[in-house]
Amino acid sequence: MDVGLFGLMTLFLGVSIFFVQRSERKRRVAVLISIVAILELIRRYVWYADVHTEGILALITALLLNGSFWLFIGRYNPVASSDDIQVIGMDD
Repeated sequence: MDVGLFGLMTLFLGVSIFFVQRSERKRRVAVLISIVAILELIRRYVWYADVHTEGILALITALLLNGSFWLFIGRYNPVASSDDIQVIGMDD
């Protein structure tokens, strides 16, 4: 098992899942569609390089890391809507 490749795939998969998880509800579908391209490139590389074990373990690890982030941090700090953002110092 190639540990460097496993770490790199875990990083890419984890960041991709994290972007979808922390995106605004109105824009989640658009973010998901753009992330699908990255996930497809990773899937094609896994099949081309024949690194199925590393790919599966990286996906499971990324899901566990994102699940634990959501469990400990994400539930208590939900993503705010862009309509609720106020800029301090604006005279509106």
